[in-house]
Amino acid sequence: MPSSLGYQSPATDQEPVMFVHTVSEARRMLPSASRWNSIEIDFNLVPQSGIAYDSLPSSYSKSYDYDIVIRDRKLFKRCLYISASIVSLILALILLLRFLPHKHHHHGPSKNLTLALNQALTFFDAQKSGTYPKNSPVKFRGDSGLQDGNLTSNRANLVGGFYDSGNNMKFSFSTAYTMTLLSWTVIEYHQKYADIGELDHVKDIIKWGSNYLLKVFVPPNATSDTILYSQIGTANSDGTTPSDINCWERPEDMDYQRPVSICDSTATDLAGEIVAALSAASLVFKDDDSVYSGELVKAAGELFESATKDPNNQGTYTRVETCGGESRDFYNSSGYKDELVWGGTWLFFATGDISYLQYATDKFQAAVDDETSSDKWIFDWNNKLTANMVLLTRLQFFHDLGYPYEASLKASSNMTGSLMCSYVSHRVFSMTPGGLVIQRPNYGAPLQFAATASFLSKLYGDYLDLLRSSGGSCSTCEFTVEMLQNFSLSQVNYILGDNPMKMSYMVGFGDKFPSQVHHRSASIPWDGQHYSCKDGYKWRDSKDPNPNVLLGAMVGGPDQFDKFVDERDKQEFTEPRITSNAGLVAALIALHDPPHAKKSKKGNYDPTKLGIDQMGIFDKIH
Repeated sequence: MPSSLGYQSPATDQEPVMFVHTVSEARRMLPSASRWNSIEIDFNLVPQSGIAYDSLPSSYSKSYDYDIVIRDRKLFKRCLYISASIVSLILALILLLRFLPHKHHHHGPSKNLTLALNQALTFFDAQKSGTYPKNSPVKFRGDSGLQDGNLTSNRANLVGGFYDSGNNMKFSFSTAYTMTLLSWTVIEYHQKYADIGELDHVKDIIKWGSNYLLKVFVPPNATSDTILYSQIGTANSDGTTPSDINCWERPEDMDYQRPVSICDSTATDLAGEIVAALSAASLVFKDDDSVYSGELVKAAGELFESATKDPNNQGTYTRVETCGGESRDFYNSSGYKDELVWGGTWLFFATGDISYLQYATDKFQAAVDDETSSDKWIFDWNNKLTANMVLLTRLQFFHDLGYPYEASLKASSNMTGSLMCSYVSHRVFSMTPGGLVIQRPNYGAPLQFAATASFLSKLYGDYLDLLRSSGGSCSTCEFTVEMLQNFSLSQVNYILGDNPMKMSYMVGFGDKFPSQVHHRSASIPWDGQHYSCKDGYKWRDSKDPNPNVLLGAMVGGPDQFDKFVDERDKQEFTEPRITSNAGLVAALIALHDPPHAKKSKKGNYDPTKLGIDQMGIFDKIH
């Protein structure tokens, strides 16, 4: 028979003893009174029972007598009480922090984003081609490319635009993407640009690019079809023919032929991106120069009509050798449907013509179906679908047109929620050990993708703030505005120096930045001397820092393990591009706190004073 104490005398025929683990309300397993946890230590601190427990035998006893002797009972009790008090205090603090309500705070950036933005814009001044502005802040550049276009049969005037990267080539596809993105930032954040004195600067850059895009498009007439000039310069690398790749020469010293690549309206992706660029730029200048704005949107409408008139004769510009054959090694387009949707969306905002929105929403799912798996959730020069989702979501949030667009706008909104989840959940994209998001692990130059991800996450967070919403969700996770801002800021801070290399990947920012940027103008001394095609090799192959600081240039960046090689001939690490810098500018202005943003009495920022223009983009829509 079991005793009243639960003790069961040993007997050969007793029933097996079962030790049951209990589960707490918090779903944690509690220890049982099993044979493995009945160790006893008697400190004589509590009144002793009249029953001598140590005299009771146990078939499972693992009790030990440690012969602990307390020499000063008062001191021991005092130590025990102090320890208990400390533990209680720690527990109270943990509970207090756990259950106190958390206010939504906008944590300000630790970097000088005003300086960073000025420098990032200055890079575009260094990339200008044509008659160089006398008031440019970049002093190691001059007139260049003044004969561009002369080799075409009709001797087109293709002077101007931007050199794409560290070489002297000009690509219409990358220029158009760059102008679209920069214009978008002005449409959203023109008040921020004005507050820090950079509005005229960024508008000058956009106008420089827009003027060039007007030149590369020749509307059809009675005797000829649409003409699009896709590329100036050649990538011929046979080692014997001087070219923009074989030669290491400043643009001002170019003395070799620069052929022109020519396309027609079947270069649908190129046409769509130029439409987007001209349309977005028209919104930038609609108040300052209505005539110029009208010229831009007129050209955009004509080009869109040419590109969409024959659905059976559409494709990518890089599929045709004479149009984009050489561009494949630089900007190889994987599809054209996203650019047509992108162009139609921007043309709708620029004109208010509902037929363009109808086109964009009708073709949106086809663009989704056409998207490659490696491009999903990425916004760059090749894939506009991700950004288009955000634009259409903006329309749904602040100017919902209802039937028959609600289904497409709702689908875009749902996909945008999934996009935001991809940024904060770490389930879609991996991160480097130092915290850089890696969206295309097999591509290299990861900073360009991190920059646009930073921009879109902060921009969408601002949209939610305008709606006075604390966050959103997708099928796999939930996110808050603060989570989006933290992700956005983490990527920019990484670029600006908060990384394992302790290096700013934007030239000129901070104390440590790349010194051997893969860039012809930056690497050759500005000394008034003319250097030929091969003269420049000594600077290309030099291990010395560049003699000219290419201020504001964001280089390709580190590898997947945060390692960076600062060597001129490692262009996957050290080459900048206008497309990459456009993403950086976008992220910087989105994260920049406007000086007039004041906290309310409750300590929160007034969402109507975030420096974002909520309704300006809809001015043409009636």
